[in-house]
Amino acid sequence: MKSFDSSLEVYSAGTAPAERIHPMTIQVMKETGIDLSGNSPRNIKGFLSDTFDYVITVCDDAKETCPVFIGEVKNRLHIGFNDPAKATGTKEEILAVFRTIRDRIKNEFHRFYHENIK
Repeated sequence: MKSFDSSLEVYSAGTAPAERIHPMTIQVMKETGIDLSGNSPRNIKGFLSDTFDYVITVCDDAKETCPVFIGEVKNRLHIGFNDPAKATGTKEEILAVFRTIRDRIKNEFHRFYHENIK
């Protein structure tokens, strides 16, 4: 969403974050000009008392496992995607899954942005 509007404050965190960002995520995002190589996963627990206009869960199981926010949350919704890290097959087949999910996330959030924020 930050790529749609640089004035937005966007945070990403997981309910059970990995130690590092998946290498294929870094690769497919770099293909779009976004360098995540210096980033690291964050735990949602660090944001539970913060105030947000939107809290959006994206992983299929995050909707059920996301903890309760004690800060003010104006809107909470779920836009679900399969976890590409669970994909199986050859390296190219798995990369194709990562690219598909990347593109679906971009398209869904682009639509959400234009329908709800802009």
